Amino acid sequence: MSEVNSLSNRMIILLAAVSALGPVAMQILLPALPIIKETFLVTDDVAQLTLSLSMLAIAAGTLIYGPLSDKYGRKPIMLIGISITLVGSILCFLSDTIISLIISRVIQAFGAAVGLVLARAIVRDICGAAEAARVIATLVMVMVVLPMMSPALGGELMQKFGWQSVFVVIAIASVFALIFLLFNLPETLKEPVPFEGVSSMLATFSILLKSRIFCGYAFCITFVSVVFFSFISAAPEVMISVLNRPPTEYGYYFVLIPIGFMSGNYVARHFSVSISIDRMIAFGASVGIVGIILALSLQMIGFNQPLALFAPIALAVFGNGITLPNAQAAAINEFPQYAGSASGLTGFLQMAVSAAAAQLVAIIYNGTVYPLLLLMLASSIASLLLFRWGVLRQKKKIHS
Repeated sequence: MSEVNSLSNRMIILLAAVSALGPVAMQILLPALPIIKETFLVTDDVAQLTLSLSMLAIAAGTLIYGPLSDKYGRKPIMLIGISITLVGSILCFLSDTIISLIISRVIQAFGAAVGLVLARAIVRDICGAAEAARVIATLVMVMVVLPMMSPALGGELMQKFGWQSVFVVIAIASVFALIFLLFNLPETLKEPVPFEGVSSMLATFSILLKSRIFCGYAFCITFVSVVFFSFISAAPEVMISVLNRPPTEYGYYFVLIPIGFMSGNYVARHFSVSISIDRMIAFGASVGIVGIILALSLQMIGFNQPLALFAPIALAVFGNGITLPNAQAAAINEFPQYAGSASGLTGFLQMAVSAAAAQLVAIIYNGTVYPLLLLMLASSIASLLLFRWGVLRQKKKIHS
């Protein structure tokens, strides 16, 4: 095993890009859903499976790649996952039925999930807890911001080259990732952990879930992610049907969301050395709650303008940008010997619960913004309460 003592800026950028590959591949197809519906003569809910099943495939992949990498190493599993992404992208491009497209999308997403898990595990292999929080803040920022921009890129590609062109872009990105990883990524796993199949994997997850501190961090991450994904899944419909604004205005106001998240990430990176991880998490979660309460208050007193919704949510997402990288670093750091499994389990919880929340938003939508904001508020409060229950109280108990 090669000894690695630090991460170069080039390697951080590479890991950030690979971690964003799954979400980008999932969301770049969003503008094409109406075209897919017309092309294959299917209903909206069937066309939507190309998105929803991709989210579930990413969730499943995050469970599997972590334990495998704990035994066989980060690099070979990363290369296998990106190779699966490449194969899935080619199959998507060649698909001539909706069923083959859905299956190919699942393959593509399952492969691309490897970056979500192993990028964080590699960071934890090399960096200490505080430094890991700083680097993971960069990974999270790229992982969130690039997918936010990918639907716009997908729309431009489809307008000029047809909707299948998005799969060519993901395939090319996968090839470049494979080449750079093959020649530049060192093996960072120092001591392999025995893995004897599904039973061993479940046993590792059981160890993690028995830790109240790990659960506190993991479920804090989960419900912070619910806040974010539920908003981006419902915001376009709210903008059009509730705020009565044309779709063209949506993109201008939505810029506030990635700005808020990147600003929170900047704070997380800048103060990671001087302020403890737990204080940063609690502060970020509290800011998230304040932002959503402000959005609710403005709607209730009659400020039904897009800025009155997007600006307070940008404040909430600013808090999320502080909380997420710190909580992710802390969750992985709790069991360094199971860094891959811990990263995989937190990633699974994020994607699986967020997918369910995105579907729930559609079910409870009643033509107003209140169901969305109340769900986001409940999730924000849950993230802070679970963090305090799992982490702060347990640490206080240990030290008393």
